[in-house]
Amino acid sequence: MNDYFYDIYGCKPQIKVTASGRINIIGEHVDYCGGPVFPASLNLKCNVYGRANGCGKIRIALYGIEGVKELDLNSLESYRDAKYINYQAGVAFILKSQGYNLVGCDLYYKCDVPFGSGLSSSAAIEVATAVALNEIAKNSYSLEDMALIGQRAENEYCGMNCGIMDQFASAIGKKDSAVLLHCDTLEYEYVPLKMDGYTMVVANSNKRHTLTDGDYNERRAEAEKATEILKTVTPITRLADLSVERFEEAKGVLSGKILDRATHVVNECDRVYKAVAALKRGDIATLGQLINASHESLSTLYEVTGYELDCLAHIAQRQKGCLGSRMIGGGFGGCTISIVEDGEVENFIKTVGEQYEKAVGYKATFYNTSIEDGVTVEEL
Repeated sequence: MNDYFYDIYGCKPQIKVTASGRINIIGEHVDYCGGPVFPASLNLKCNVYGRANGCGKIRIALYGIEGVKELDLNSLESYRDAKYINYQAGVAFILKSQGYNLVGCDLYYKCDVPFGSGLSSSAAIEVATAVALNEIAKNSYSLEDMALIGQRAENEYCGMNCGIMDQFASAIGKKDSAVLLHCDTLEYEYVPLKMDGYTMVVANSNKRHTLTDGDYNERRAEAEKATEILKTVTPITRLADLSVERFEEAKGVLSGKILDRATHVVNECDRVYKAVAALKRGDIATLGQLINASHESLSTLYEVTGYELDCLAHIAQRQKGCLGSRMIGGGFGGCTISIVEDGEVENFIKTVGEQYEKAVGYKATFYNTSIEDGVTVEEL
């Protein structure tokens, strides 16, 4: 990639920054409710090569897209609708508004996280951008703060009302570990992702999701409405504050879709803690059952799956050696994860791929993934 950078900018990059995409083992659509999530960072990364350029502009080139795009450091608020670079502009805008020093620089992006896959390419871009801009400007920073900067950029600049999980997993992920993250306090714990005899298979439905179309923001608004109603009968700050038992006592004030959304959130939070406990004791069978229950809830109660994701998960669940399968990410397209016996992985991919293509008319993509560090910085 150094040669690409040289061909575009006429010099070599000084640094390479990477930030990871992520899977979420369990805990979907609960981060913005203050709940616990259990993500892990992948070997699929956003790679950013950069150097200072001595002018007042951030120049951006992207692999596979012709031309160089520019962000003026004095008018960063102007790029909210800029195609391909609005995430980068949002991060720069939030950093500057928070008092971080920014300098003109040249950046080249190659993102290996598939776009629209539910593996959080946007978070990887945001975190990688935040770290690269700080490294080039020689600022002090923490990865936790860069995750928050990325979330603010997506919320306030790009109009996507996401929670903190994606950016946090991208920033602080650790090789061969998942992260139990409490989204209300941002306290977290690394849990070794040991599944002796089993493999986590990631499959892309190739139904692209575009969360800013409104469905995601609508679900968040419904969860917030449930919280406000429940506050009239029980002392809570967030929906995730409720145990399953307390929710059963209080849920009579809810009805219809609002009841469904709240039921998913409360029970999904409970499933996260049960899944972490199961993984710690090596009970992969229980982990698989919880993953299946999560998908069913996301499909019937939260209604964020759709035909393609349901098809992909249900075909997987029926295969020999598969302990569990579910959608991950915001939904409405994207990926599934499945826990599969090591000896059955090849046959699983072949059979699921064939049956899925027959059912929907196009192929799924299966990724060779591993769990790696979230952010890396390399001087070149």
